[in-house]
Amino acid sequence: MNRDLSSRSNKSRTLSSELAQVLVGRIRGGDYPPGTKLPKEASIMEEFGVSRTVVREAISSLQAVNMAETRHGIGTFVLKVEESAPFRIRPEQLGTLRDTIALLELRIGVETEAAAIAAARRTEANLVSMQAALDAFSEAIEAGQDAANADFQFHREIALATQNSHFAEVMNSLGPGVFPRVRLATAAVQDPNRLMYLRRVHLEHESIYNAIRDQDVDSARAAIRTHLSNSRERLRKSESQAA
Repeated sequence: MNRDLSSRSNKSRTLSSELAQVLVGRIRGGDYPPGTKLPKEASIMEEFGVSRTVVREAISSLQAVNMAETRHGIGTFVLKVEESAPFRIRPEQLGTLRDTIALLELRIGVETEAAAIAAARRTEANLVSMQAALDAFSEAIEAGQDAANADFQFHREIALATQNSHFAEVMNSLGPGVFPRVRLATAAVQDPNRLMYLRRVHLEHESIYNAIRDQDVDSARAAIRTHLSNSRERLRKSESQAA
């Protein structure tokens, strides 16, 4: 289906990231099988209503994750499945508290820098999307829901606000299912402290948002590190109690 991406943003980096995600979807969906040539730049420009620069940046993103290669004078080809190995956390890798703590350590490293970059580069559109995720989180917890999808969306919006497609790809590869209370969901939903815990998470999210909104790089870095470190410490406490 044709999509006019130019109507969604006037930032070429955002456009190239969105276009790259569409192309990745088509590759994974089998529209562009391994070994086939991607449409010419002019065709992609016409279909999506974007500039040549946006198309080239999107293709560069595919090359960066080994999903495509350009043969000069011939065109850009989709690589074979075995040659394309994007980062992925498999469900079986998150079966225990220790596994989830290890993933949080990875997220602390990646998302701390993402928040700092987002604070420097965020657009007004990014802020609107982050606020929408905050609102959805608040509404979910007050309705007695888990709010994991809104939680994930907030963190994903931070990655998008970096204007660096690689951060967004990492978050997309994780998905909402890796958030601790989803992976380890047991009786937590019935815990009387659950609402208090989720409200605390919401306050931590608001601190991150405020720092990014104010373009305070150091505060954004510190706020998300505190948020993720708190999650890690809560899990470590649970692990010690279960031992």
